[in-house]
Amino acid sequence: MNTHTLIEHRDIQNWVTARHGKPALRRVPDPNGQVRARLALNFARPTAPTETPSQDDGMSPCSWTAWLAELDRQHLALRVGDKTAFEFVERRELN
Repeated sequence: MNTHTLIEHRDIQNWVTARHGKPALRRVPDPNGQVRARLALNFARPTAPTETPSQDDGMSPCSWTAWLAELDRQHLALRVGDKTAFEFVERRELN
């Protein structure tokens, strides 16, 4: 798989929207019981009309402004591959 890492906000947003993705956040508790934001991306997938709704996965849509601010706060970049394959990596790993 061919991968590259995106750091610039414009590049990240263009990559995600070109694949019909949207920014989202998950609220997850840390070991101390405090709730932290975990970045997520939601890529639309067609559902069959007879499909039963799935259980809430805890993902909440958010604005690009909020999502990109959280990406910067956590010092993360987006490593992308083919189609919608991606992972979050720490920016310091890129130096």
